[in-house]
Amino acid sequence: MSLSKKEKDIRQRLKDDYEHYASKCLFIRSKSGKTIPFILNKSQTYIHQQLENQLEQTGKIRALILKGRQQGCSTYTEGRFYWKVTHNKGVRAFILTHEQQATDNLFDMVDRYHQNCPALVRPTTSTASSKGLSFGELDSGYKVGTAGTKGVGRSSTIQLFHGSEVAFWPHAETHAVGIMQAIPDGDGTEVILESTANGLGNFFHDQWKKAEAGLSEYIAIFVPWFWQDEYRAELPDDFELTSEEVELKDLHKISDAQILWRRKKIIELSAGGVNGETQFKQEYPMTSAEAFQMSGIDTLIRPDAVMRARKNKVKGVGPKILGVDPSHGGDRFATVLRQGRKMHQQKTFVRDQVDTLQKRVAIVLNEIEDHNPDIVFVDSGFGADIVDYLKGNLGIRNVRAVAFGSSPQDARKYKNKRAEMWGRMAEWINDENEITQVPDDDAFHADVCACPYSTDLDNRITILPKDKIKKELGFSPDLGDAAALTFADKVRSLDHAPPQAVQMKTDFNVFG
Repeated sequence: MSLSKKEKDIRQRLKDDYEHYASKCLFIRSKSGKTIPFILNKSQTYIHQQLENQLEQTGKIRALILKGRQQGCSTYTEGRFYWKVTHNKGVRAFILTHEQQATDNLFDMVDRYHQNCPALVRPTTSTASSKGLSFGELDSGYKVGTAGTKGVGRSSTIQLFHGSEVAFWPHAETHAVGIMQAIPDGDGTEVILESTANGLGNFFHDQWKKAEAGLSEYIAIFVPWFWQDEYRAELPDDFELTSEEVELKDLHKISDAQILWRRKKIIELSAGGVNGETQFKQEYPMTSAEAFQMSGIDTLIRPDAVMRARKNKVKGVGPKILGVDPSHGGDRFATVLRQGRKMHQQKTFVRDQVDTLQKRVAIVLNEIEDHNPDIVFVDSGFGADIVDYLKGNLGIRNVRAVAFGSSPQDARKYKNKRAEMWGRMAEWINDENEITQVPDDDAFHADVCACPYSTDLDNRITILPKDKIKKELGFSPDLGDAAALTFADKVRSLDHAPPQAVQMKTDFNVFG
């Protein structure tokens, strides 16, 4: 039977517009147990926009999603993949979860989509089982599996892959390698890896840090818990905020009802001697840096102080200081600019952008020409050649190499120069009597809080070496080192002449 133009237009929109299709053709079980149309919530809408933007730009999707518990990420992804496999020929979706119960739950969700899908757009199944659906006429299918057997997902070609709660997979690296071999690197393919956090150093955390730093083809999508409308509690008449809650409310623009929900959830998570607040931050994070917290590790810089500084707006006054942490191996090349109480203009560059001296020099030179800093401090460990070239070949004198292991100015307080720079930065950020601004960026936040420290036998502060931080925490705090370099020495403002004519002055008598 032929379709009218109106019917064809309806079918075409259902095929082209996932949000519209979901609201008309997909049905979910609400948290109250009712079967209702699937209307994307705020978190799901944000995820959808990010994925569609990447699809438009690259022709495929490679995404990591970090979120709190029960925010609808799996609901969104299973619906998206059902929409894809039922509207396209030869498309196969595979979903891998961390445990059998989760596998069963996600397949029940897909089966509910299929059973409640309007007959006009619901394809006929050729086979159906507890592990998948097959649509014979379309030569498409939908399968689920559990990350227990190392070889799961290897045996067939997959166009759409959803990894659920990846941070909790056993054999995560093995699964990832095997499954990625089954996914063609072509247009229309989609890989979505999502999870709540599960500490530092695991596969998901490692992939998140790479995506956040631009070191992989994956995009990093973070979803804060307070986007969920239902995460609110009814306020009693005598409700009062603590001083910490007042600050959280102001920083994140959340309501008293959300604060009370948070308070009750922390109490709930505190059962059995667990630190409820720490557990809450992991399972219901406000930022990605908070999700991947370094519990049990003493750090010089307080995460709450960084969050406060992220929301401040300060006018930069005084000398401009550029910190440069050159990359080595798989790390990032990072730069940070600071002027007085304002730290901004953070940038990172990946391996193919810095694989020659010419490229590394060009990055620093561009920063000098764009911002005309009074001084540029460069880590000498991997940046001495940059400093030599800028000075010797280009005549730029306001560039100085800083050896992290060299003697500090305050040898009674700090073991070496790196500890001193980080210590000065900690005092600058942690100071509650001053208004300080830092980049409002999760990657920066995580890096400057990655400063585990201890004291030696002489009670001097020492920072864990960078390679050990990378081993312990799973990432290298390159932006943190670049930011710390802006505290390498005391600086006075220079006349802002073109960089080739700037002469470095040695009279450092004012902190910038």
